[in-house]
Amino acid sequence: MGLLTGTIFDRPLHCERCDRPETECQCPPVEIAPGWTDPGKQTARLSTEKRKKGKLVTLIKGLPAKENDLPKLLTQLKNACGAGGTIDGDVIELQGDQTERALKTLTQIGYRVRST
Repeated sequence: MGLLTGTIFDRPLHCERCDRPETECQCPPVEIAPGWTDPGKQTARLSTEKRKKGKLVTLIKGLPAKENDLPKLLTQLKNACGAGGTIDGDVIELQGDQTERALKTLTQIGYRVRST
């Protein structure tokens, strides 16, 4: 008897929408919400800025709010970086110098990234 026998890790993966095994799933692929642009067609620009009292802030620009789910993206970035952040118009601000972590996370999501 194996270590994972009878657990969820021993069972084949199932589709979240139809609950069939993934090999038998006939669901159409998930599409991007209407009016939103594919991340692969957008370029995020990363930069750091020094604020008062010498605090560093990482800025992510170039992602229009009308074409993206910025609150969801902010949540993903904050979790990946382990830092706080906010949205100011079309700019995402992360506390501290989070350039490398933000670059890695945005690349994994599919955005093209340019550091300045």
